[in-house]
This record gives sequence, structure tokens and C-alpha cells, in this order.
Amino acid sequence: MLAVVATVTFTVVTARRPLPDHAATEQVPGLSGEVTVQRDAQGVPHVYASTAEDLFAAQGFLHAQDRFFEMDYRRHVTSGRLAELVGDVPAAIDADKVIRTFGWRDVAEEEWNLISPESRSYLQAYAQGVNAYLADRAPEDLAVEYTVLGVTVDVADPDPWDPVDSLAWLKAMAWDLRGNYDDELARAKAYSTLEDVELVDELFPAYAAAGNTPILAEEDLRATDADTVARTSTELPWGTEALDAAIESATAALDSVPVLVGRGEASGSNSWVVSGDLTASGEPLLANDPHLSLGAPGIWSQVSLHCEQVDDSCPFDVSGFSFAGFPGVIIGHNGDLAWGLTNLGADVTDFFVERVRNDTWLRDADAEEWVDMESRTETIRVNGGDPVELPVRSTEHGPVVSDVLDVGAVVGSPTEDGTEFGEYAVSLAWTALEPGRTADAVFALGVASDAADVTEAAALFDVPAQNIVFATTDGHIGYQAPGRVPVRRDVDGPVPSDGTWPRPGWDPRFDWTGYVDPADMPRALDPEEGFIVAANQAVLPDGVGPELGKDWDHGFRSERIRTLLTEQISAGRQFTVEDMNEIMLDDWSPFAAALVPVLLEMEIDDPYDAAGQELLAGWDYRTDADSAAAAYFNAVWRNLLSATFWDDLPADALPSGGSRWLVVVRDMLERPDDPFWDDRSTLNVLETRDELLTRALVTARHDLTVELSKDPGDWSWGALHELSLEHPVLGGPDVPGVVRDYVNPGAVEMAGGSSIVNATGWDASTGSFAVQTGPSMRMVVDLADLDASTWVTVTGTSGHPASPHYDDQLSAWAAGETFAWPFSREAVAESAEDTATLVP
Repeated sequence: MLAVVATVTFTVVTARRPLPDHAATEQVPGLSGEVTVQRDAQGVPHVYASTAEDLFAAQGFLHAQDRFFEMDYRRHVTSGRLAELVGDVPAAIDADKVIRTFGWRDVAEEEWNLISPESRSYLQAYAQGVNAYLADRAPEDLAVEYTVLGVTVDVADPDPWDPVDSLAWLKAMAWDLRGNYDDELARAKAYSTLEDVELVDELFPAYAAAGNTPILAEEDLRATDADTVARTSTELPWGTEALDAAIESATAALDSVPVLVGRGEASGSNSWVVSGDLTASGEPLLANDPHLSLGAPGIWSQVSLHCEQVDDSCPFDVSGFSFAGFPGVIIGHNGDLAWGLTNLGADVTDFFVERVRNDTWLRDADAEEWVDMESRTETIRVNGGDPVELPVRSTEHGPVVSDVLDVGAVVGSPTEDGTEFGEYAVSLAWTALEPGRTADAVFALGVASDAADVTEAAALFDVPAQNIVFATTDGHIGYQAPGRVPVRRDVDGPVPSDGTWPRPGWDPRFDWTGYVDPADMPRALDPEEGFIVAANQAVLPDGVGPELGKDWDHGFRSERIRTLLTEQISAGRQFTVEDMNEIMLDDWSPFAAALVPVLLEMEIDDPYDAAGQELLAGWDYRTDADSAAAAYFNAVWRNLLSATFWDDLPADALPSGGSRWLVVVRDMLERPDDPFWDDRSTLNVLETRDELLTRALVTARHDLTVELSKDPGDWSWGALHELSLEHPVLGGPDVPGVVRDYVNPGAVEMAGGSSIVNATGWDASTGSFAVQTGPSMRMVVDLADLDASTWVTVTGTSGHPASPHYDDQLSAWAAGETFAWPFSREAVAESAEDTATLVP
């Protein structure tokens, strides 16, 4: 009874206390005039103001009103101050150490002086609006999270919002969407057990091995000559205890950074645009659904920002998806142009293996040039604990990341006596550690009207590197690749120098030589086939255009989208908004298409063991939530990966099961004697391909008997493949159940899977089928009638768990449904359910 009373008190009193009034008149000091805010049934604010500064001040006020704790959490993470917020939590202190080593906040402060005066005025206005909401409100009036944290730590009034807090958020975006960072380290870790570069290369096939289509065709760009440096081999000490320890230490440190946007192979996105020649309306259609980490609240904050009179002094008339903590719209449309973003996947990071002696590093081995490292000391304040002093060291390549955490000494040395070349360390070169003008690009995209405007904005979009697809109301469709991408020499060495492996820091020939000229970045306008698909696949065929990277998503999502588009075109059926939404929900599995024909050839004598295999006969490869065949097949896939590769790879480099692993296994099916089929753990026994395939089939049947039911007819993919959204601070197992259950929405069953168009990603290396990433939102923009566009986000517009808009879109999102997206003044007024007024 007491527990019930406590729950009711927490819910009714504590949790509801921070809820704002969406129909009130509020004073916002600094406004130059009155601002009107109309909210629709989903609580989406549509803001009308007379100046751009008033628009962004209002957006800051509304973000603080609905999502301030999310903003405060993000700025503590991005400035390396998380322990100040949550207390003496080891994971928070480790995250602070790594982010302080990167210096995200320092780079953001440099960017403040680099961006345009207009952008600075917008960021200042936004901060002014945030601070107007914070004024005279205690922490418990801002968010229930402060009340809960106050049980264990001291909760002070939040610091005023600073414009640089917004810029620092861009570093988190860039970090989570950074390209081939994971693959580069994974190659080095795989070598530690395989000790064979050719075997490692087999696990990292080139994009062309998938046989799928790049975003643009070869005729769109001319080939460029590689910058080649002929030289003798520059040896790296692959497989030595010293280097393995340095790589392990660097990996542990970088894995300590909280996931704020999305990470891993399953964090991709779909986008495509179709010409008006192929649509029922006669104007283009654009679809986008970024696949990111999913949590509560969702990452996106929907908003519309309208100048009362759109002109040069107030140019914004834009609607879409924003980040709480940053002004403007990241993805969406204005009155002339719609744009979608997917992660480009360009290689913007490199790990340098350094030879370090005390506080010097070897700059040039041939010249025996040792130079001083840059050093500083950071002080990490811990709420309720002692401060932590953190020494930070950097080389010219970037910060040294292998000695940030105490995960084991970096042992050994390149010489027998341990003195001549000291120890190994690992530094990180990353384009986002140089100040850039991405903030300018966000505002420029918001007012872009044609391809030339998009190109100009893209030249400012330094990090993270993204694919931009766009369409205009006057009938054009296009593609533009932005981003700061390093140029690397082709150096003859023990491993490729193209950015796919760590490189020797003591050889200057491996240093970056500059960046790809923005004018050379790939772009296209109105291609002949009438559509563009950008879903993280390679941008161009190998050897064409600038070298952007090697480690792409292998294109099974993009190829499936292309197939669905071309089939409908061949059938002579014109595209509608409904067709675009239907394609986003496609759950056909390329994994099943590649493996099931071979799996059905395996002979299983026991009828009980064969009951699962029988489900695969006649299966259409759809992975809907009710499918028993999908449940069984994915269990087979999980078990096949573990049986085939877990004996060969270190524990932190096990197969996740994404698109790369599909190419690896598909190609291995043609090589029954491939060494990976053999299980190293069984001495004096040489396993064959068919033995492992049969083992995976049988163990999957037994696993699902335990996990679901003895009767295969009771199996369903959704019962295994659930999404359980978690609050980043209060949603974990260490939080009292009454709070955890309140802030975490209920689990939902999902269709789809990794590298499927409906990309609800799961990680096979964990043994679980739980959804880890997915479409963080879905949108379709109809350039013929912007009011006919649709959108949905994974949770809702509010960050307050007590708000009806905290997770009111979740069930619709999970079912593949969307909502009307009003844009015109008339449509907004018709949909409005609450109206608030902000006054000076």
C-alpha cells in the first residue's frame, strides 16, 4: 500500500510539477515584438515572429520549456562535465576524461569566432530565450530528473545557457557519425588473433564485392590521380603485446563516450528523392528516415519557424526536425526546397601509432626527430566527490587517447632495452577537432531555394560529413556531398595507407596533406533515371572522383530501395506520398535471400530438429513482427556468426551481423574450404561449411524452444525483436524501479532488422535480438503540396515523462503510421489545438 501511495505521489505531484502551459501568455525579455505559438494535436509548435532573432529566441524558450533536462545533459556531456551533474559515477568520470582529452568545448569556443555575425546573433537570441525560461525557476520546476538526482547529489540552479553550448553539440553529432573509426580499430584487433593481413582483408570486403550501386554513376565525375609516394616498407609492429595493449586501451577510452546520436554499423539512414516526371502530382517527392540510437525522449524536436513577412531581414519559413539545444531546423523543408540527410560515411578519422619517450614523440624516424608533446591538465569536478586531475597529451596528429583510462599499462617497447623508442601510444586525428562553420551551414540550408544554395551551404558543412538529397518546388531533384574530408598519400607499407588501418606516426609521409576541395565534392542535378537514392552506400565507383573513404555500408538497403522504385516505374505506376511511406516500411531481408537457398540444402535427419528449417521453405523473406520464419532465420544467422567467427576474433571484435558480415558470409558460401569455417577450439577436427550451417540450424531450433516455445507455430520475430526505449540518466538498472518504469516507455515489438530498409538494427555479438537503432523519424515531403507531407518521430515532442506528448507518437511510429505535417498558415491554424503568446 505504501508503495502505491509513493508511486501516486511521485506521478501526480513530482512528475507533473515541471509541465508547462502551452496556452499561456509568457513574458520573454529581449523580444522585439509579439510571437505566436500554435501547437497541433501532437504538441508540435508552429512559431510566428517578425524578426529572425525573435524566432530563435522563441525556439530557445520552447526547447527549454519542453526539453531542458535533455539540453542540460547534452551540454554536460559535450563539455566533459557529466560527473558534475550525476555525481561520482565511474562511467561519467571516464566519459569526462575522454571528452576533455578531445577538447570538444575548446573547439566550440574557437568556432564562435569563426562563424558569421548572423549565426552568432541567432545563437545569442536562442540562448536568450532559453535563459528567459530558466529565470526564477527552481530545478524541480524545470524537470523531474533534477528532483530524482537530488536524492543522491546536490542539485544547484542550472548555469545560464551559453551560445557555445549549442556549438559544442555539433561535436557530439560529428563524433557519433564519424565514418570508419570502428572498422579501422577492428582491423588492428582482428590482426592480433589472425596474424594475417589477407585473412583480415577477407573480413572487410571492398564495397564492390557487394555488387550494389553507388549513389552516383561514373559519368557524373572525372577520375582523379592518386597522390602516390613510392618508398620501402614502413613497418608497424603488428601483433606485438605492446601495440595490442595500446589499441585495447584506446578502444576502451573511446567506447566510454556516451552515445548521443547513433553509433555502429546499424546507425545509417535512408533517403531518396523522385522526380516529378514519375509522381502523380507532377512535382518531386522526398523521403528520409535517419537510423540513429533510440531513447526516451527521442533525439528530434519537431518545429516550424515562420517569419511573418519573409524577406532578407527575416528569411526563415522552415519546418522540420531540430535538436533541443540548437536553433533552426536540421532536416526538413522551407517554402522552396526540401532536404534530407544521411551519414556520408566518409573517412574523417585516422589513428596514429606513436613512439613516445617521456613527454616527447618521434616525429620522423629517418631524421631521428623527437619533439615535445603538447601537454595540459584538466580538472574534472565531481558532484559529491573529489576532483580528478587529468593530464592530456597531444602530438601534431591529435590527442593521445591510449593513456586516458587506467585499463592496463601500455606495455613493451619497440626495442629490446626499452629506452631507444620508448613506448607505443595511439593518437587520433579527426576533422572535427579543427574549428569549422557547420552552424552557418544549418542556417544556410534553412533558407536555401535551389541547387546553387545547397552547394554553398555544403561548403560550410564541415562535420559531420553527410549526404544531402534535395528537391525544389520548381521541379528539380539533386544530391550534394558536403564535409571536410582529409587527403591521404598512397604510401607503400605493410598495410594500406588509405585510412583503413592505423598508421605510423613516426613517418611524415602518412600525414594528411590537406582536405578535398569543396568544389570537388560529388553532386548531381536531375539525373536521367529520375531518382536518387542515398542510404550510406558508396558515393561513387572506386577510382572515380575524390577519395572519400573505403568503408561504406554495403548497400543492401539502397539496392532494395532502387529495386522498389524501378519496379514501380516499369509498371507505369506513378508515385504518391503513400508509396514513399510504404517503401520506408519494407522489411524484405537480403540476408535471407542470400542464405536460405543454401540452408534448405542442408540435411537434418531428426524431424524435431528440422521443424525450424521447414519454416524457411516457401518463405517470402519478409521480416514482419508476426513472422515465425523471420524469428528462426535470425536465430540461425546469430548462431552461424558465433560458430564461424567467435573462435577467430577477440571478444571486442565479434561480428555484429550487419551488411559487411552478409558480404563476408555470402562469399564464403562459395568457398567450402575457407579457413574461417574451421572451429579452432576443436583440436584435430576440421569442420566444413555444411557442418557449421547444419549446426546453426539445429541450435537455432533449440534456442527458440527455450526462448519462445516448443511449437514453431508460436514463434514470432517481434517477440524477440523488441524496442525498449531508455532514459539516458534515469532509465538504467541502478535506478529505483518506480522511477525507471515511469521514464522508460513500454517495449514495442518491431519488424525489420539490420541492413533492411526498415532498419531496426540489432547486434548479433550480444546474443540478443533487441532493437538498438532504428528510424529516429520518418518524413515524406510533397513538393506539389507541402501541406500533404507527412512526418512522425519515435517518441514525441516533450521531454517531460508526465506530458501526454512524451511518447504519444511511439505506437504510431512502431506501426509505420505517420501524421499530417501542416505548413501553410491556413493548415496550421486548422490543426491548432493550443495557442500561446510570447511577449517582450
